[in-house]
Amino acid sequence: MQLGVIGLGRMGQIVVERTLDAGHDVIAFDLDEEAVASAADAGATPADSVSDLAERLGEDKRIWLMVPAGEAVDAALDDLESHLDGDDVVVDGGNSHFEDSVRRAESTAAAYLDCGTSGGPAGAELGFSLMVGGPEWAYDELTPVFDAVATGPDGHDRMGPAGSGHYVKMVHNGVEYALMQTYGEGFELLANGRYDLDLESVANTWNNGAVIRSWLLELCEEAFREEGNDLGTVADHVEGGSTGTWTVQEALEQEVALPLIYQALSERFASRDERFSRRLANRLRYGFGRHEVVRGE
Repeated sequence: MQLGVIGLGRMGQIVVERTLDAGHDVIAFDLDEEAVASAADAGATPADSVSDLAERLGEDKRIWLMVPAGEAVDAALDDLESHLDGDDVVVDGGNSHFEDSVRRAESTAAAYLDCGTSGGPAGAELGFSLMVGGPEWAYDELTPVFDAVATGPDGHDRMGPAGSGHYVKMVHNGVEYALMQTYGEGFELLANGRYDLDLESVANTWNNGAVIRSWLLELCEEAFREEGNDLGTVADHVEGGSTGTWTVQEALEQEVALPLIYQALSERFASRDERFSRRLANRLRYGFGRHEVVRGE
């Protein structure tokens, strides 16, 4: 299969590399010429514009957008508009709001797949978890690429119609917030409790057979190993919040109580006041997404 990839940041490069490794052809474009050069070094065919990419794809275009949610997605679609028809497929692999995905699916000439993507830069080795919404025929058509980009056939599925992929990813992120908060609070009690504990050892022990073992707990272990038992200079400041906010807003609209997710979101907003749990959450975001670690004095 021939795939066009627009957006070659950390996640976009992984899409390119995993697709190439599976034996598919990739045409790649980004506004950053160095990113395009990196994709070309990996074996992709470089394009010098969105139009150039579309023309190189020929008929039955298969295009993956990995650009920041919001205006960048709409700008890419505007540039593609004159090149697309109903036989083409566009995948939005970013963290778009599900209502934006519904709107884009209705206004785009091509079949539109909203693809919630989880796994962060670790997906370069393991593959991503992909939650896809949109037409079934388009999902089936892109299955070979999804197999390559995900952890395998079990790492992706069609969630339902347009918007459902990003809806599921939105809720996924809300759950992620609550899990990070829970681990943070547990380790905060251990750090300030009655015993002098090696928190790296605790995390390692829990991750070997305990009910609460998980990748996030592995990242807790990594954080204590690399930063120290007290997390060193990691600041009590947690970035992010958009997808968690969307989750809480949707819960309010649907009148579904999400007290843990709401509290975890509130903790992020209140992170001007120092808390050990938020310092750990700060470091965990680096572990799974290689987001910059905010440091204190």
